[in-house]
Amino acid sequence: MQGTDMLVKLYEIQEDPALEARLLADGIKLKRAMGMDITEITAFVRENFTAGWADECMTGILAGGCWIAERAGEMLGFACFDATMKDYFGPTGVLESERGKGIGKALLLRCMVSMRERGYAYAIIGWAGPVEYYKKVVGAIPIANSIPGSYGNRLGI
Repeated sequence: MQGTDMLVKLYEIQEDPALEARLLADGIKLKRAMGMDITEITAFVRENFTAGWADECMTGILAGGCWIAERAGEMLGFACFDATMKDYFGPTGVLESERGKGIGKALLLRCMVSMRERGYAYAIIGWAGPVEYYKKVVGAIPIANSIPGSYGNRLGI
């Protein structure tokens, strides 16, 4: 089912202050990405993930919809929304060496809460890879017949 879009009820999303406190105790901070950091953030995304994600990340930063995780000034992960399209979550990624610590979950929840604060009632997770993960963490449900969805409109597709 990879590649399907998923729907999240934002009005049911809860923050996880205990998770964020645990990350902070490990020196991991979550921050909203700032325009002045576009070069560094997109370079990180391009180097560790894909050029396409770096482009989407830039759009997310410019739209005020990008969160990053860092420790001592070193980027560990990112998550964006309103980057691919309005009301879409993604792309998102955490360095392989930092996975399993809850960074991705914390970034996902920060984005979902930010989307709700922006006035959205629902979020679309576009082209969801870890479908079971999104079901478990934010109660996402697959959207029927959404492959390739809006991504079928990409240049070269």
